[in-house]
Amino acid sequence: MSDKTNILGASDKARLTGDVTLLMLKGAGYAAIFVIGLWLTIAVIAFIGRALPEESRQQPDPTPLSSLQIPAGPTVLV
Repeated sequence: MSDKTNILGASDKARLTGDVTLLMLKGAGYAAIFVIGLWLTIAVIAFIGRALPEESRQQPDPTPLSSLQIPAGPTVLV
């Protein structure tokens, strides 16, 4: 078979337009799947957060110091 198989009898410009349109629709579909997946992930996390008891929301942070604190070493004066 050759690369020029033209079943519909469309012109080269029409085939190019159709190919580009289908590629754009494919990309839009991938983007939609990504966005919907991200939205579902955020919705599940929010649902779990709302399902927690009210007392758990009022508790202090279990790790109040979230950064690494390195003690200062001895200073040498010359």
